[in-house]
Amino acid sequence: MSKIGIFYGPELGSVEKVARLMETKIGADKVELIPVKNSDEKALEQFDKLIFGMSTIGKTNWDSEYKDTDWDVFATLFNKVNWAGKKVAMYCLGDHIQYPQHFVDALGWVYERLEKTEAEVVGFCTTEGYVYEESEGIRNGQFLGLPIDEDNESDKTEIRVENWINRLFNEFGF
Repeated sequence: MSKIGIFYGPELGSVEKVARLMETKIGADKVELIPVKNSDEKALEQFDKLIFGMSTIGKTNWDSEYKDTDWDVFATLFNKVNWAGKKVAMYCLGDHIQYPQHFVDALGWVYERLEKTEAEVVGFCTTEGYVYEESEGIRNGQFLGLPIDEDNESDKTEIRVENWINRLFNEFGF
């Protein structure tokens, strides 16, 4: 089995915490954790199986002094990569209590950019068991990746990650 590249951002918060949980569940010898802030197209090209981890609401949304958005910069690399044969799964942190009308919207934002490539996006999830009002991270009645709410449902994170990883092994073709 080739390694899975887990590209995540921002660092030092819940997105990284979930990336590290995935590393544990998959096996540290089978993954490489890469902060998107430190990444380039060469890093993306190394992997045929990728997991992207992001947050919908964060410092970039409420701090006007904050100019460098990791995912905005990282997404500019997408058009420089040969995506043929690559599979991408995504997870996204959101807060369904404070932001029920924007729950895991970043899934949709990244998906729209991946749609313009030859990447195959996998790892869609049912909306059952989630409470929210609206989300740009849904297509055809499914989330475009794994939604996680560490602020309000941290007790569900481990089992949601475990179940999703088990499904990904099939979708990634392992």
